[in-house]
Amino acid sequence: MKSLPTLACPVPGEKLSMYLAASPEAISAVLAVEREHQQRTVYFVSRALQGPELRYPQLEKLVLALIYAARRLRHYFQAHHTKVLTSQPIRQILLKPEKSGRLAKWAIELGEHDIDYKPRTSIKGQALADFLAEMPEEEEAATSQATKQELDAPPETWMLHTDGAASKEGSGAGLVLTTLESEEITYALRFDFQTTNNEAEYEALLAGMRLAKENGVKHLLAHSDSLLVTKQINGAYELKD
Repeated sequence: MKSLPTLACPVPGEKLSMYLAASPEAISAVLAVEREHQQRTVYFVSRALQGPELRYPQLEKLVLALIYAARRLRHYFQAHHTKVLTSQPIRQILLKPEKSGRLAKWAIELGEHDIDYKPRTSIKGQALADFLAEMPEEEEAATSQATKQELDAPPETWMLHTDGAASKEGSGAGLVLTTLESEEITYALRFDFQTTNNEAEYEALLAGMRLAKENGVKHLLAHSDSLLVTKQINGAYELKD
């Protein structure tokens, strides 16, 4: 996962534009505001795809990029009208009555926001999104290793995906625990104590492990989007603090 600090803070009433990109191993999104006839980047996020996400069709990966951005940048989506600029039929796939259960849940979640889908007319922001979708070699290797672990895991293994984040507004975590029957148990947590971003990632993993223990899980394969957390727990990194 990459997330970089705000570059241009939008003011109330300004319309935001979002660009999406997806590579075979990663998704990314760029949020921009048009000011003085120029597009200025507000925020950009990117993360590696994990487990079953690697097998999603390209169009679903783009929808996942939008979902991820909407969750990470929720305060922007709630306060502003957002225009998604894409050459792909995202709106149509979200409106299809025969859409999958996964897409149906995403459509409901995105329906909470004021979003329009428009044809892409500028490539300036898109070039940045495409750039962010190219993962560093270390992250790509970590994703390949995670996929190998999943294939080698015992058949009775549950899957856990966690994400933690901290900001001035507070900190929290998202958890998805997948059962042997492929049912997803999803939790969103808000911490009532201050954390750094790295600490939030650790707290997310610990909360997910407690949830797995409460459900009687014997074998658990945990995925964190923090390279620091996974490398330290697996013994590749030695931390001073």
